[in-house]
Amino acid sequence: MPDAETIDVADSASMTMRLIAVPVIASLVLVSACVDGSETGQVATVDGVQSDARIQQGVQLVSASGKYLAGRYARRSRDFSTAANYLSDALSIDANNRKIRRQTFFALVAGGRMSEAAVLAKEIVAADKGAAIANLSLVVEDAFASKFDAAAKRLDSMPRRGMSTFAAPLLLAWTKAALGDIEGAVKSLDALKKIASFAALRHMHVGLIYEQAGKTELADQALKKASKGTTSIRVVMGYGHFLERQGRLAEAKALYDGYIAKNSGDALEGTLERLAAKRPPPTFVATPKDGLAEVFFNLAGTLAQGRSSDLALIYGRMALRLRPKFPLAQLLLGGLLESLSRGADAIALYEKVDPKSPVSWSARLRRASSLDEMGKTQDAIALLEKMAEERKDRFEPLIRIGDLHRSKKKFEDAIASYDRAIKRVGTLEKNHWSLLYARGIAFERAKQWPNAEKDFLHALELSPEQPFVLNYLGYSWVDQGLKLDRAKKMIRRAVELRPNDGYIVDSLGWVLYRLGDYPAAAKNLERAVVLRPEDPTINDHLGDAYWRVGRKFEARFRWKRALSLDPEKDLIPQIEEKLRDGLKKKDDGDNRS
Repeated sequence: MPDAETIDVADSASMTMRLIAVPVIASLVLVSACVDGSETGQVATVDGVQSDARIQQGVQLVSASGKYLAGRYARRSRDFSTAANYLSDALSIDANNRKIRRQTFFALVAGGRMSEAAVLAKEIVAADKGAAIANLSLVVEDAFASKFDAAAKRLDSMPRRGMSTFAAPLLLAWTKAALGDIEGAVKSLDALKKIASFAALRHMHVGLIYEQAGKTELADQALKKASKGTTSIRVVMGYGHFLERQGRLAEAKALYDGYIAKNSGDALEGTLERLAAKRPPPTFVATPKDGLAEVFFNLAGTLAQGRSSDLALIYGRMALRLRPKFPLAQLLLGGLLESLSRGADAIALYEKVDPKSPVSWSARLRRASSLDEMGKTQDAIALLEKMAEERKDRFEPLIRIGDLHRSKKKFEDAIASYDRAIKRVGTLEKNHWSLLYARGIAFERAKQWPNAEKDFLHALELSPEQPFVLNYLGYSWVDQGLKLDRAKKMIRRAVELRPNDGYIVDSLGWVLYRLGDYPAAAKNLERAVVLRPEDPTINDHLGDAYWRVGRKFEARFRWKRALSLDPEKDLIPQIEEKLRDGLKKKDDGDNRS
C-alpha cells in the first residue's frame, strides 16, 4: 500500500523523549490532615478550638498542589513558559519542596528563562553538588558575565558522568582559552581521546582554539584532521570557513564539493552561493563565549539526532544564552519545538534569525511549515508565494505549496503548483525524482492515471532504486489489475530496500493476493499489520486474505478493526458488505467483493 505522505519532498523529520520523571507532590499527602471535613463545610480544630494558622496552612497547601498540577500538565504539553509560571507560584507557597524546585528549574531552562533558572540552580547545587544541569546552568551564567575563572573551577569539580563526560572537557577547554591558557585548554580535550565518536569534534575545537590564539598552522592541522571522513556538516563548515578566512577559496570549494558528493548538499547551498559571490564567511567562533555556545550547540545536535528532545532543548537554550544571535542554534531549537508541537514558539525563533544569514531562507520555509501545522495554511501559502516571488530562481516554495494543497486533498491546485516548480527547475536531474513522485501522487488522487503513471515512470528513469516510487506505481498497477508480474517484481524490490515499511510490505501482500497466492499474502499482510497496526486499509487487506485461507472468524475481526480505524469513506460500504456476506467467490481476476 502506498503512503502518500511518506516523503515530504522539501523537508523531513521529528523527535520526542521525556527527560524528567514527574514526581507526586509531597504536600498532597498533608492536605487531608490540615483541612479535615472540607467537603462538608466543617473547619479544622485543635482540641475543639478553631486554628486559623492551620486553616491558612491547609489553604496554602491546596493552592500549592493546584499550581503544581497545572504546571505539571503544562510541562507534559511542552508549554514550558506556562509550566514555569505555575511551578514558580507553587514554589513560592511551598519554598522548601525540592521536587517542585527541580521541576521549576527545568521548566525555566527549557523555556529559555536562564537568569531565573540560575537562582534555583544555586539552591539545587547547594543540596546536590553533582546536579549536572544545574551546574551547567551556573557555568553558563558565569561565562555570560565573563567570570571564566569561576566557570573553570566549577567545571573542574563537576563529576564526569552522563553527558558531563563529554560536555565538561569541551567547556573547560574554552574557559581556559578565555583565561589565556591555550596549552591547558588543548590538554583539557585529551579526556575525549579515547572516545572515537568524538574525535572529529575534539579536533575541531582544538583547531578553533588555536585559530583564536593566532596559531594558524596548528589550527589548520587540527581542523584538517577533523574534516577527514566526517559526516558532520558543522565540522566541514568549521574547516571550510577557516580556509576561506585564509584566502584559500579553491581548497574550501573542493572541501564543500567533496562533502556534497557523499552527502546531501542542502545545508551547503547558501555557503556555495556565498562563495561564488566571493562574500566573506559569517563568523564561526569569534570569542570564547562563542566557543562555549558552539559546544552546547554541537551536543544539542547530537542529542536531537538521538531523539532526546528535552535535553537537546536545554543544551540549545544554553547555546543561545551565550550567543543570542546564533542562526543555526535558532534553527535547531525551532525544529525541536516543532517536533514537540510548539509551533508558535518555533515561529518566534525562526523570526529572530538574521535575514542576512545563509540559513534565513530555511528558517522562512520552516516558519511556513509551522504555520500550516497550526492550521494557518493560507498564511503559510502567502509566505511561500512571497518567497517564490522574491527568488524566481528557487523552486522549493512552489513545491511546499504543492505539498500543502496535496495534504488538504486539493489535488488540482497541487498539480498546478508542482507544474510551476518543474518549469523553474528546467532540466530534471536525478535529485528531482521526488518532485515527479509528488506530482504523480496528485495526478493519481485526481483520477488522472495516465499522467500519474507517466510521472512515476519518469521518476524511476531518474532514480531507478527509489522504493517509494516502486511501491506506489506497483501498488497502483495491482489495484487496477494491471501488469501484475512487473508490479510484483517492483514491490519485492521495494521491500528489499525498506523491509520494515508497513505500507510497502502491505503492497507485496496485496499483489500476492491478487495473483491468488493467499497463504503467502496472509503471511506478508500479517507482518504489515504488525508494522502498521492502526492502518484501516492494511487491516482490511488482511481480513480478505484470512477469508480466502478459511480463517473466517479472524477475517471478520480484521474487517471490524478496519471500520474502527476511520477508513476512507468509499471503503466503508465495501467492508460493511463483507461483514454481512463475506467475500464472493473468485471472479474475473478480481478477488475483492
